[in-house]
Amino acid sequence: MSMTLHEAIAESVREQIRRGELSVGDALPSEAEFCDRWKASRAPVRQALATLRSEGVITGGRGKPPVVCASSLGQPFDTLLSYSAWVHSIGRTPGQRTLELALRPADEVASANLHVDAGAPVVHVLRLRYLDGEPAMLERSMYVERVGRLLFDFDCDSGSQWTYLQSRGVRFATASHVIDAVAADPVDARNLGVPEGAPLLRQRRTTRDPDGDVLEFHDDRYLPRAVSFTLNNTIDSRSALARATPGSALDL
Repeated sequence: MSMTLHEAIAESVREQIRRGELSVGDALPSEAEFCDRWKASRAPVRQALATLRSEGVITGGRGKPPVVCASSLGQPFDTLLSYSAWVHSIGRTPGQRTLELALRPADEVASANLHVDAGAPVVHVLRLRYLDGEPAMLERSMYVERVGRLLFDFDCDSGSQWTYLQSRGVRFATASHVIDAVAADPVDARNLGVPEGAPLLRQRRTTRDPDGDVLEFHDDRYLPRAVSFTLNNTIDSRSALARATPGSALDL
């Protein structure tokens, strides 16, 4: 899939950051320099810079030069995307290695998050997710039985579980996210190659179908050097002020 001009400009900046040619605190070229380099008008340049700002990669604006403020890639939560779809959307290569696929009775955690009775069968999946061949995230997911059983007919190392499940008629409609930081436990440490207790970014996600029934629950733990989280919000007539507080869930 070919990139638009503004996507190519944004990706060139990301690539410079990945290669270490631009570091946190470095100033980007001016709009005029971008226009000259890309033989472009100001519109695609400004759109590229706006994209990078929304991802949390750069800061600056209103007369201030853009400055690199993050060396990790921002995963947005304003659209409902699988990890694979997000990685593909930024021109990178996703990967996965399945460590566990099992049908087990629901414990208290599974029962509470999937809204099923304790002891009811649920499907657990543990996968190590890659970004351009490097470990980026350890994915713990639980599915209600009718959805999770479909994965036993799927090679979970071959690609997106979501894409496969949707091809089998599963309809993902809405998701709620809780984002926080946790210390790496022994499983995290062994698979992500970090010391026990190292800080990780955690996303807990509950996904529902169009009727509001819970289909899956995720506890995904990201390496902070690989991925950051971005949220884009607007204020509408129903709300004059939006607040996010420690420990609060963001429904997206």
